[in-house]
Amino acid sequence: MTSTARPHASSDPATATSAPAERGRLEVAGLAKSFGGQQVLRGVTLSVEPGSTTAIVGPSGSGKTTLLRLIAGFERADAGTVVLSGRGLAGGDQWVPAHHRDVGYVAQDGALFPHLTVSQNIAFGMERATGARGRSATRTRVAELLEMVSLDAALAERRPHEISGGQQQRVALARALAREPELMLLDESFSALDAGLRVATRRTVGAVLRDAGITTVLVTHDQAEALSFADQVAVMREGLLAQVDSPLEVYTRPVDRATAEFLGDAVLLEAWVDGDSASCSLGSVPLAPTTLRGRVQLMLRPEQIRVDEHGPIRGVVLDTDYFGPESTVRLELTSGREPGCETSTLAREGQVISIRHSSAFIAARGTELRLRLEGEAIAFPPKP
Repeated sequence: MTSTARPHASSDPATATSAPAERGRLEVAGLAKSFGGQQVLRGVTLSVEPGSTTAIVGPSGSGKTTLLRLIAGFERADAGTVVLSGRGLAGGDQWVPAHHRDVGYVAQDGALFPHLTVSQNIAFGMERATGARGRSATRTRVAELLEMVSLDAALAERRPHEISGGQQQRVALARALAREPELMLLDESFSALDAGLRVATRRTVGAVLRDAGITTVLVTHDQAEALSFADQVAVMREGLLAQVDSPLEVYTRPVDRATAEFLGDAVLLEAWVDGDSASCSLGSVPLAPTTLRGRVQLMLRPEQIRVDEHGPIRGVVLDTDYFGPESTVRLELTSGREPGCETSTLAREGQVISIRHSSAFIAARGTELRLRLEGEAIAFPPKP
């Protein structure tokens, strides 16, 4: 974890303090980076609004952490620009060192100094205070930061190994906040925590950053974390951003099949489009706006297929996986061929799909269920 200091005031317009309305606005354009001949980023462009939270999500090796390191100033890009609060940080002849970027960085393990107490870790990034008054001001600021991240003041004199993993991450955040950065970068900051602690720590950290109005970028491989934490989700694949939009939009309206499958379970069906609906093994399905016609591949989320005793779709339960709050039910469709399908393969019986249902209802194998659809399907080009 690195916490960086503010640059000193300058008469140079390129380094002058930006207008308040621009504080925290991040603009990344055309960032490219290669390591040993392997291109990791291939022209990434991303905008982050002041005070908002963006999650960059993608599989391992997609370039997420490299992008974060370029923004932080730990690496130099081969091409492209980084602008924060209207001030150029990288690009062309511009290069602002990491410790002058007004950027806080919290790594996966927190990177606390093991030989320092919690209080000393938090104070490490502050301006060195001298004299009794300065030391008193430092203690006061450390106490404020501990309270800000919901840590008991009694922990101040403990060392990192004497507190929990979640507490360590909050100490790392407090240290990064100590210099009031314009931008906070979280690099897989919650991934080392167990499930319950991870959710609680993520919620606490998110609230602290929102209340402080600090622009935040989180890198994660956890789809649920990205969708729940951020105002904007950027899906990265093979060094490019495949889609950047609100969590709702990227989940319900993914731009392609790979994005759809990465962000959650998907029901994928062969279908035939003619107008604003598609014919498939579930019957006639309403579509989100599309220019595609003829044979397509439809995408529905499992929760869009609901159990309804009067529903027009029939299926027999093959098996059920119980997950506590909900169950995944796998069914073999038994609905007959719907009129309007252009080929029998699009509406065949025997198609297997998965749906989600409340755990209060766990269907036994062999039970016939009636189903109905909610919402619209997304149409993708057919598989080659």
